[in-house]
This record gives sequence, C-alpha cells and structure tokens, in this order.
Amino acid sequence: MKTKYPMIPFSLIVKATDGDTEAINYIVKHYKGYLSKRSLRLMKDEYGNSHMIVDETLRGRLETRLITKILAFEIK
Repeated sequence: MKTKYPMIPFSLIVKATDGDTEAINYIVKHYKGYLSKRSLRLMKDEYGNSHMIVDETLRGRLETRLITKILAFEIK
C-alpha cells in the first residue's frame, strides 16, 4: 500500500515563484525528509563499523538547488 503525501497548494507555489520567503521555506520544509534521504552516505568510524549519516554539505547543496529552481520556475 502506497503512502499518500499531501500536495503543496498551487497558490503557495505561485507565491514561492514570486519570491515570498515564507512560501519558499514551506516548500523546503516539505521536501526536507526527501533531501535528507538523498544525502545519506556510508561512513566508517575508527573501529571499522559502518554507519549511514546525512552529509550536511550535500544536503545544503541540494537545498540551495531546490530554492534556485523554485525561483527560476515560470508559470504561464
């Protein structure tokens, strides 16, 4: 069974493309879990144990790219 996630309202997308910071922050917060999941990296500690951790540099780069694409999005 697939999980249904709430969609971002169209009016909020329009506000975000116009540069409304609250709308952009809402969209970034909506995708925060997805960005964190895509930023997981396998790291080994000093004892040789493997752990999956979030690469904060990569997560920040993905978040920046998301914001850039939101502002570049055109609605006709």
